[in-house]
Amino acid sequence: MTIVDMGIAGFGLAFGRDQSVADTAPHYVPDPERVLKWGCHTYHRADDDVHATDLAAAAAEEAMAQVSVTPDQVDLVVLAMSEMPEYAHYDSAAALARKLKIERTQTLLLNEGCGSGITGLYYVASSMVMQPEIQTALFVAVNRVGEFHRNRMNVNNSVHSDGAVATLVRRGHSSYRWLATEQFTDPEYCDLLRTDFGGTRFPTPPDGRFGVDTPSGYEKIHEHFDRDPRRLRKFLTQRNERILEMIDRGCERAGISRSDVDHVIYVNDSEQAIAAIADPLGIPPERTNAAMSPAHGHMGAADQLVSLALKARGDELKPGEIVALCGMSTGMHWCATLIQV
Repeated sequence: MTIVDMGIAGFGLAFGRDQSVADTAPHYVPDPERVLKWGCHTYHRADDDVHATDLAAAAAEEAMAQVSVTPDQVDLVVLAMSEMPEYAHYDSAAALARKLKIERTQTLLLNEGCGSGITGLYYVASSMVMQPEIQTALFVAVNRVGEFHRNRMNVNNSVHSDGAVATLVRRGHSSYRWLATEQFTDPEYCDLLRTDFGGTRFPTPPDGRFGVDTPSGYEKIHEHFDRDPRRLRKFLTQRNERILEMIDRGCERAGISRSDVDHVIYVNDSEQAIAAIADPLGIPPERTNAAMSPAHGHMGAADQLVSLALKARGDELKPGEIVALCGMSTGMHWCATLIQV
């Protein structure tokens, strides 16, 4: 049974400028053919003077305008980020509220990587349960790659992209209803994909390296598994099994079964990676984000909600259908959220 009746009343989107993977990959990696094999042909790169809160604010303004919500009507602001903030010791959620002229309102900042775009609706639901006075919440997920800290084409098997999605969540809204969220953390993998400099342990880049010269994420992964392919294969199998487990647990909590799930939206990954999650659920490619992923790249925390918004705008979803938003993130966190259209 759903513990709180709330639904998404409006969506907003904001992206960096479209960039061709084929044209720009040689600037990021010495072997661009490797990147092209992932299947992504376009990604979004924000201008140098456009930062995470700028993208988040643009998406939020669109969502608020869509449903005619004014700043004084927003009771909670939640921001999920999956990259470096604009400043150290900085609350980007508060900065977003200031940009939107939302005053004296609760804010919450989530920075659990790619998964925080999935789990954020749970924290909105939790706040509404504990505080009946919260009627309208703004939940935004944003990714803006800091190219000083990371090479957007050398972190994992994805082209990292800049974009934001905003949702206006209202108590009692009858469509795009939140049903359940499930998540857990396996701390054994907390070091995977971390950035080794910029924190208190190593404040500056090693050997002066930065930007495209930052160490490869592949190297970090292979080091973690002692370069043992059997251990890596076990992890990759476990990765998918755990995502399916989160979907099943979400279904159980919502009082439905796996067979009731009509669409699955995973991170913006390769067609094969998305199929590895969708096939066991009996979901065909057209009911996933497989067709959208190559045109957008991996937008961290924003992936799943961006795809949900695009499917909603394209009339690809029917009232009553169940959508599973699922994925994993640094930490490592496994998670899934169920939405009923």
